[in-house]
Amino acid sequence: MNHPLRLAGLGAAALLLAGSVTTVLVMRGADAATETLLSQGRPATSSSVESASLGAAQAFDGNGGTRWGSLEGVDPQWIRVDLGATYAITHVNLAWEAAYGKAYRIQTSPDGNAWTDIYSTTSGDGGTDDLTGLSGTGRYVRLYGTARGTQWGYSLWELKVYGNPAAGPSSSASASPSVSPSPSRSASASPSPSRSSSSSPVPGKDLTDPRKKDIAMQLVSSAENSSLDWKAQYKYIEDIGDGRGYTAGIIGFCSGTGDMLELVELYTQRVPGNVLARFLPALRTVNGTDSHAGLDGFVPAWRTAASDPQFTRAQDDERDRVYFNPSVQQAKADGLRALGQFIYYDAIVMHGPGNSGVSFGGIRKAALAKAKPPAQGGDEATYLHAFLDARVAAMKTEEAHSDTSRVDTAQRVFLNNRNFDLNPPLSWKVYGDPFTIPA
Repeated sequence: MNHPLRLAGLGAAALLLAGSVTTVLVMRGADAATETLLSQGRPATSSSVESASLGAAQAFDGNGGTRWGSLEGVDPQWIRVDLGATYAITHVNLAWEAAYGKAYRIQTSPDGNAWTDIYSTTSGDGGTDDLTGLSGTGRYVRLYGTARGTQWGYSLWELKVYGNPAAGPSSSASASPSVSPSPSRSASASPSPSRSSSSSPVPGKDLTDPRKKDIAMQLVSSAENSSLDWKAQYKYIEDIGDGRGYTAGIIGFCSGTGDMLELVELYTQRVPGNVLARFLPALRTVNGTDSHAGLDGFVPAWRTAASDPQFTRAQDDERDRVYFNPSVQQAKADGLRALGQFIYYDAIVMHGPGNSGVSFGGIRKAALAKAKPPAQGGDEATYLHAFLDARVAAMKTEEAHSDTSRVDTAQRVFLNNRNFDLNPPLSWKVYGDPFTIPA
């Protein structure tokens, strides 16, 4: 719920939208100040995620229909955002899902290690907490939950941080600050490294770095399309006989699994009347089956749509929302570097984000039963071998996926070489075909 007392002292507020940047004009008597929405789309990490589909990034994506969720029944938990520069923080808005925090703190940090409280409560009641009049400075902002309000975990539809560029050094302006060390349970707690101007990937970069992400796309494309040219796959579509209907696009959206339907719905929301919009009723009907009923003409229409930049952008956005962001977020929470992040991503692309024995969640659960990830004090290589073993077992339950070379002669090769940062040169084989990404 909204808390009027937290809005006391505000004479008036006007919301001004300019592109994707939100500026709030706050008036106090004769004084006026502006504050900008700083957190939307910024890199985010968390202490844990309930599932791969509930990653931390979804609390900062500007979409009120997606959310972050922590592990259930565990305190404390945290979620943080890297604003990319030092700001004076004045306002934080929390849109809780049913799993809310009863006791929590809002904290800032200059480096992602030492934290200063700028707000705390022990009487949270869920709904929307609009925390205004805050005073603190930092590059990183964290919600640190110490007591859950329900038997579940912590879950936020959106966490919005507002403020202004800081005039001075990165020290908190809060009176009598309380500084606490950053939890060490996950390697994702370390601050994000700055982006290098080098043309080649830099050791230590995670998979969200554009160059590392491009490598990941090439690796997936080598297995899905026998080509490193993943950008040529926006127009790809065929029925590969795996019981999922049509498979199409850059990561294999399927008419039988729901992700193709969600993609076309997003495209139609952005471009009403597009060439695929008329197939939406049929896509809803065939969802969950391998049927092509009502999809006559769908294949050429898909290829036509692929020439529209709005459609290729929609494919990118759905790939990130459903597959890339959740898998990378979970890998970071497990303390895995770029190779482990890619191993998770490739698994979720093929097996989906569910929790059955042959879905990503079930594969991860089987791996956790055999080895601990680095975030739990385990050895990274040992854990990743356990994950790949579990994935191979899942693949062999389906005839269409019984060729496990994308694991055996690709990911396992990188792992045996201990290339945890996934740095080129990379050489591997899929289905017997050799591929190379040069240094």
